[in-house]
Amino acid sequence: MSTGLGPFYASSSLRGSRRTTTSTRRTTQSRSVAPSAAQMERARRQAERAQQEADRDAAIAQLRELRRQMTSVHLQSFPSAHPPVIGDAPQLGLPWALAEAQTFHLQGVGWLARAERAGAKQRAELDAPAYLAAESARLSAVREQLTDEAGHWWQALLAHDEDTVCEAVNAAFSDNPAAGCALGVDGSVLSVLMRHQDFDSMPTQTPGLTSSGRPALKNLTKRDRLLWWLTAMGSNVVATLKEGFATAPGITAIDLAVLTRLPDTQRLGFVAYGRWTRQAIETTPWREPEDALRFLDIGEDVACSVTTTASGNLSSTLKPLDTARIPGLRELLDHAQDEPESGEPSLAGLDSTLSGNTPPDDRAVTADPYRIRPFAEWKHSHLAEPPPAPPLPPATVSPLVAGQTLALPEDAWQGLSIAFTFAGADADLTLFLTGNDGTVAGDEDFVFYNQPSTANGAARLLGKHAQGPHTTERAVIHLSALPDRVQRVAVAINMDVDTGLTCGSLTHAALSMECVTGTGWTFSPPADPDIRAMVIAELYRHNVNGEPVWKLRAIGQGWADGLDGLARAHGVNVE
Repeated sequence: MSTGLGPFYASSSLRGSRRTTTSTRRTTQSRSVAPSAAQMERARRQAERAQQEADRDAAIAQLRELRRQMTSVHLQSFPSAHPPVIGDAPQLGLPWALAEAQTFHLQGVGWLARAERAGAKQRAELDAPAYLAAESARLSAVREQLTDEAGHWWQALLAHDEDTVCEAVNAAFSDNPAAGCALGVDGSVLSVLMRHQDFDSMPTQTPGLTSSGRPALKNLTKRDRLLWWLTAMGSNVVATLKEGFATAPGITAIDLAVLTRLPDTQRLGFVAYGRWTRQAIETTPWREPEDALRFLDIGEDVACSVTTTASGNLSSTLKPLDTARIPGLRELLDHAQDEPESGEPSLAGLDSTLSGNTPPDDRAVTADPYRIRPFAEWKHSHLAEPPPAPPLPPATVSPLVAGQTLALPEDAWQGLSIAFTFAGADADLTLFLTGNDGTVAGDEDFVFYNQPSTANGAARLLGKHAQGPHTTERAVIHLSALPDRVQRVAVAINMDVDTGLTCGSLTHAALSMECVTGTGWTFSPPADPDIRAMVIAELYRHNVNGEPVWKLRAIGQGWADGLDGLARAHGVNVE
């Protein structure tokens, strides 16, 4: 190529005729690199430290909560006792009485015996008004008797009757963390013995901080541990006094002694006693855990094993008090031994009794004072010689599956007996009398353990009874006596709210329904671990060929939030 400047040459190297290319694609060849031993050891130490910190934080939170619980008992308030309120007797109606009478008179009468059935119904119509009047009068008399007994009990409580006061106070003390026992009454002064936690069972560590300000667990000194124990004792003493005064309104002062097992000898002994007046307890402000120590200052003739030294520090030893100044305590110690094998009255036995208090079950099975006499019982009481019971046809019981429906025979309209049998946990039978929309017209259409009867007796709970290893709760429904507003009856159960258990804890659960002829049906609801209440079955009005009938449907579905969800779903106000 000529440029006018002389010859110019350009060339390119082909590197031996082999063309080279450059690619921007990343190689996909894999390369395996394992962690080194040092890296694995470092990871192990980090995981170990994380677990230790988690355990430490959990222990710190547990100790803080334990201390709060032990030293804050006195901050709670206790409702003052008031005269007992006696509930009204069940209101009964003529439709209910007629249904009961027809159930009795139609027993053993065949469906095709029209004349006999008509005669039986006429006899029922004649008996029903008398039966209704007799039961209404009897229940009214029962209520008057209960009201009179309640009035006498209240007056005895105000008048410092020893048996009445001690029984009421001990019932109130039964759920206290430091068990107490009312021993007697002298005038308007109540004597109480309290069992406090042993010093040896106190924690030995407390939450603290390191020098760098990080959370840590630190060992408690003996004095700090003793201060914690003393504050807890004062908190329980004040709470016991507050509850005693609230339960017995006529008591003006309480003599209280504290019993515990001493660390040096492992023998029971008294570590505090004194007298506290109602005025002193009720006028002292109780706002902080530290206020519990005021029990030492506001009482009369108070003595305590934990004392303050001249330098202002707590004593480091816990020794029993000299009970010579208190004749009652001295006599108790002189006539009791710490070894139960001696056959003498034993402080060890008293220790076990006070330490083993369990709160009473508010819903324990008791006799129902408003029990309604069945028609047969009333009828037989009016006859010189009861006639022999007519023979019943053979009973037939049909099992049901979830979703199955059937029309109930007319005999079931007069009286349908319901029984829920179960084991493994506690549950309660409930009934909801609703309209077609599935909600109640009012709270009075919700039948449960606090309201066992409604619709003038047409739907009633009959109580819960143990039968060997199983428990059975029964109910009765007179479908023919239900008011027209009731279109459906939901038969439900709910687990005991205090246990937190679900329906999965129930075993051998079965709902059975039976009419007077012996014909019955049974359904086993599912043991669902995700729910705490369920509707097992439903009774509902229906029309077949223009004729009204009652039908039964097996359901077995429920609510995870238990009784609250069950009640709200049926329109019951939950507070």
